[in-house]
Amino acid sequence: MENYVNQQERKSLLNRTLQRTVLKNGITVIAVENPAADIIAARIFVGAGSRCESREKAGLSHLLASVLTKGTPGLDAAEIAEKVESLGASLGADTTADYFLMSVKTVSADFPEMLELAAELLRNPTFPASEVELERRLTIQAIRSQQEQPFTVAFEQLRHAIYQDHPYALSSLGDETTVSQLSREDLRRYHGTYFRPDNLVITIVGRIVPERAIALVEKVLGDWEPPSTSLPVLSLPAIAPAPRNSFVKQQTQQSIVMLGYLAASVKSPDYAALKLLNTYLGNGLSSRLFVELREKRGLAYEVSAFYPTRLDESHFVVYMGTAPENTAIAIVSLRAEVDRLCQTILSAQELQAAKNKLLGQYALGKQTNAQIAQVLGWYEIIGLGIEFDDKFTHTVAAVTLEEAQAVACRYFIEPYLSVVGPAEQGSTGVSPV
Repeated sequence: MENYVNQQERKSLLNRTLQRTVLKNGITVIAVENPAADIIAARIFVGAGSRCESREKAGLSHLLASVLTKGTPGLDAAEIAEKVESLGASLGADTTADYFLMSVKTVSADFPEMLELAAELLRNPTFPASEVELERRLTIQAIRSQQEQPFTVAFEQLRHAIYQDHPYALSSLGDETTVSQLSREDLRRYHGTYFRPDNLVITIVGRIVPERAIALVEKVLGDWEPPSTSLPVLSLPAIAPAPRNSFVKQQTQQSIVMLGYLAASVKSPDYAALKLLNTYLGNGLSSRLFVELREKRGLAYEVSAFYPTRLDESHFVVYMGTAPENTAIAIVSLRAEVDRLCQTILSAQELQAAKNKLLGQYALGKQTNAQIAQVLGWYEIIGLGIEFDDKFTHTVAAVTLEEAQAVACRYFIEPYLSVVGPAEQGSTGVSPV
């Protein structure tokens, strides 16, 4: 154990043994033993994501995720796929706004071999030209396909309005212009900048004792030396609130109406209360939006709310799919339901029901090895630490009626409005774009 920094913690997660260790080269390893099934799930997080892209290189991390598993100096794409499939395992890569992720799942006996393969892909991808070109074409097709989906169009124009020049304004796919210009050199530069041991968090959960899991990571990745240069310090554009309305004409059978509010980041003390308000307002068939606007008034084909977790300022969105002739009343009705959170304090029963739903869903999201690996690694890579798993539940449980109302009044002031639907939908007060 002499190769580990003196920074080890043992905790209990759902009665499972957990250990967190930082290797000498900076890799953070979180291992959880769960002997219930002969399966091990691992997540390798990189502190990168589309947040680290310039506007001119939008879609770079997504393209890298698409080709990272397609070649190493010793293996081509077909050989890598055959190696994974021959073990009945799974291996993939993905990117989000705030981090990059490689996922591994296998039976316990094959985990050392799969970890070695994942490490080779992580450290020495070759980005074959043919694979880069193929994935670039597929990404452009996906971007074009999204432009035919009213919800995606509405959300895209809402993000652009809220975030302006900030990377959160753009889809992780990028756009046709930026993706068509991405090169293998761009991939190599991005990989060389962010894929380094002191920017990695590895979570391993399954039928393996934590000490064994940590030793395997040390054996496979312990010789990876961090570069002498520091990670780049991001200088992101400020997000200046400037609510505006936008309307895209699209011949659809329904209109998509979307209201958005600039909201708190995951590190804000208001985060838990906003999660509760999101649950109360738009989560499920018992949510206020569903009951009031769909069940009682019949306005909505679909209606919901979402508030994603973000490192920088997030967004709180309510939306409705409705008949085109109901567009104007849909806008008014959605706004009224959000405004009500500030104007009228929730009842004790409403707040407690929201807490029960949110905490119940949160617990259900940590049942499998893969889910546990995802949650713990996610918290660690965005700087909250594994203790946030307990802190979040306690903070949610402690939110008061007065705090919930104060948070609503702080953020739900003037919304951004995005509408997509037929031109003949009637007067909405929204100018077409």
